[in-house]
Amino acid sequence: MRSLIGIVKICTVLIISVSVIYANQPIASVSIDNNDIGGTVKGPNEPEAGVWVIAETTDLPTKFSRVVVTDNDGRYVIPDLPKASYNVWVRGYGLIDSPKSRASPGQLLDFDILSVPDMMSAAQYYPANFWYSMINVPEANEFPGTGLQGNGIPQNVKTQAQWLDRLKTSGCQVCHQMGNLATREIPKLLGTFDSTINAWKRRLESGQAGSGMAGMLRSIGSQRALEMFADWTDRIADGELPPVPPRPEGLERNLVITNWDYAEPHVYIHDAISTDKREPTVNANGPLYGAPEVSADKLYILDPIRHTASEVLIPVRDNDVTFAHSQTVRQSSPYWGNELIWKGKTSTHSPMFDRQGRIWNTAIIRSPNNPKWCKEGSDHSSAKLFPLERSSRQVNMYDPKKQQFELIDTCFMTHHLQFANDANDTLWFSSVGGDVVGWLNTKMYEETQDEQISQGWTAFIVDTNGNGKRDTEYVKPTDEVDPNKDKRFNVGFYSIIENPIDQTIWGSVNSFPGAIVRLILGSNPPETTLAEIFEPPFNNLDVPEQGYVPRGIDVDRNGVIWTNLSGSSHLASFDRRKCTGPLNGPTATGQHCPEGWTLYPLPGPQFKGMTNIGSATATYYLWVDQFNTFGLGENIPIAIGNGSDSLLALNPSTGKFVILRVPYPMGFYAKGIDGRIDAPETGWKGRGLWASSGTRATWHIEGGKGTHPKITKFQLRPDPLSK
Repeated sequence: MRSLIGIVKICTVLIISVSVIYANQPIASVSIDNNDIGGTVKGPNEPEAGVWVIAETTDLPTKFSRVVVTDNDGRYVIPDLPKASYNVWVRGYGLIDSPKSRASPGQLLDFDILSVPDMMSAAQYYPANFWYSMINVPEANEFPGTGLQGNGIPQNVKTQAQWLDRLKTSGCQVCHQMGNLATREIPKLLGTFDSTINAWKRRLESGQAGSGMAGMLRSIGSQRALEMFADWTDRIADGELPPVPPRPEGLERNLVITNWDYAEPHVYIHDAISTDKREPTVNANGPLYGAPEVSADKLYILDPIRHTASEVLIPVRDNDVTFAHSQTVRQSSPYWGNELIWKGKTSTHSPMFDRQGRIWNTAIIRSPNNPKWCKEGSDHSSAKLFPLERSSRQVNMYDPKKQQFELIDTCFMTHHLQFANDANDTLWFSSVGGDVVGWLNTKMYEETQDEQISQGWTAFIVDTNGNGKRDTEYVKPTDEVDPNKDKRFNVGFYSIIENPIDQTIWGSVNSFPGAIVRLILGSNPPETTLAEIFEPPFNNLDVPEQGYVPRGIDVDRNGVIWTNLSGSSHLASFDRRKCTGPLNGPTATGQHCPEGWTLYPLPGPQFKGMTNIGSATATYYLWVDQFNTFGLGENIPIAIGNGSDSLLALNPSTGKFVILRVPYPMGFYAKGIDGRIDAPETGWKGRGLWASSGTRATWHIEGGKGTHPKITKFQLRPDPLSK
C-alpha cells in the first residue's frame, strides 16, 4: 500500500528529494489549455494509475469541484475549469489523501507519493458497501425465524433473502448509506455506554427518524440485529479490514465528475431533474430542480452555468395541511440535538420536465380526505368503477418562465410520475401501496383547466378466466383465483413507465418477492383496462439465477423492460416476447414467465459467509439512457449503487458493468438519474448524466454537519487526457 503524504511541485519547481527516483523512468508530458489543470501522479516505484485528482473551489457563488482519473502513466487533465483558485489533491484506493495544493487553471501540478502509514488509514477511503459487507448475517438455515423465544428473528421472516432485503433498500438503506464512517462507528457525541449493543440501540432512536429506525429494527428482530451491528462495529474498532476495492479501469478512467452544492444543510433532496426524458435536449444548459420530500416546502434550483443555487417556495391549496413527517424527537440527535429539522408539508417527491420546460411534481396540496367527486356515488367514470376515499399526495406544476405554481388535485395518491409518448402528453403516476394507478391528460387539462375530467384511474384486474376481456365482476385480492372470474390484485406501483412500442404502462411492485405489472389500456380505459403480473424468478429451481424485489423501472427503445432488483442486488431485463406459456388464465399470476427474465448481478462484495455476488450492494433506482446522453451508446441501463458511491452502467451486449464512481465527497447516494444533451455538436462536452445526493442524512456525507446536498454531473471523455 502507498500513500500521498507528500511533495507537490507546481509548474517547473523541482523536488530534489524524489527527482532521482524517476531519472530512468520518464513520463510523457501533459498538454493543457489555459482553463485546465494537469500533471502527473507518481508513486515510489511507478506511476499511480487509476487514482483520482480532485480540484475544489469556494470562489464561485456555490462550492464547486471537478474530479478526474489518472491514465496508465499516472497523467491527468482536469478540463474546462471556471476561473478560480483551487485546492487540488489526490485520492486513490491503496493511498491516503495527499496534502492539498493551491493551483489555478493553466497550471501544471505534479504529485509525488510516499508510503502509506498503515492499511487502516488507506481503508478509510473505501466505498461504504465494502465495509458493510463485513456484517455477519444470519445463515440460511436459521429461517424461517423462530421469534423472541427462539433465534430472535421474527417468525414472519421466512427466508434469508427476505431478511437481507430488509437490511438493504427495503430497510436501512432506503434512507441513507450504510457502511460509511458515520454508520460503521459510534459517534462520540452520542454519549458513553456500557456496551456497543446499547450504543446502537440509542443511536437508532435518535432524531426525527428515531421511531422509523426503531420500527425497521423490529422487522428483522431488534435484539438479534443489535447484536449483529454491535459485533460489526467492534470488529472494525479492533482493526478488522474490508476487502480492497478495485481502482478504475478502462472506460472508467475517462470519467469526469463535477459537483455543485445547493439547497440547505438540514434538508435532503429526494430527486432532481434536468430535462424531458422523451426529448433530452429540452432545457439545454438550463437549471436543475430538486425535490426535498418531507424536509422542506421549497423547490431547490441549481444553475450549472452560472454556478448559482436558489429556491422557490411551494404552496398548498388548503391551510389545514399538516406536517408530512413526525414533529417529535424520540431521543436527541448527536448532530442536531432536539431540533426539528424536517418541517415540510408538501412532501414534494419526484420532479419531471415536460416539453415546454415546466416541472411537474408529485406533492401534497390538501388534506387526505377526497372530495365527493372521487367517492362512491360520483358520476366520474373512474369513480363509478372504483371509488376512492383518500389521496395522501397530489400534483403541482412549476413554470419557470412565469415563476408560478399550478396545483392539481387527484383522487389517487401520487408517488413517481412519467410522461407518455402520446398526443395527450398523458402523465402517469405510481401509487406505492395503493389500489390503483392514475393518469392526467395534460393536454385536456391545459385546454379546459378542469382537473376532474382530465384524470382517471384504474384498479389492477387480471384476466384469470382467460376470456380476453375485463369483466364487471371479479374476486377480491384476498380471495383465491376463480377460473370463472377475473381477479383484482393489490399491486400498487412503486415506479412507472410507458412502453413506447405498444403504449402499455408498466410498474414495479417493491414488496417481497415483488413483481412488475403490465397495464393494457384497451379502447376505453378504465373499463377495458387489464393487468398482467410477472414476478422475478424466485424459489424456482428451474432457473439458474434467483432474484427479488423490483424497485425502479424503465424501458429501452426496443420495448425491453429494465428494473433493479434491490433485494437480490441485480439489474434485470424482462422481455415479454420471450414468454412461451399462456399470458392470461388462472395460472398467469406471477411465476409463469421465468424465461422472460435476464439477471445481471451487480458488482461489489458479498456479505460475510454468503456466496451470491454483490449481496452487500444496495440499489435504490435505475434509469435507461435511451438516447446516448452519456456516451456509452443508446439503451444503456444504469443502476444506482447506493452503497458504492457510484452509478453502475451495464453494456447489455457483453453483460459487463462500467462503474461510475464518485470518490469525493464520500457518501454519494442518489435516488434518481437522468441524462441531458446540451450541445450534440460538441461531443462529450455537450452530454452528461445528472444525479442529486438523496441521502436523508446529508451530515453523513464527507464533511459532516454543515455539508450541503450536491448535484453531480457525469461525463465520459474519449480518453483520460481529453480536454
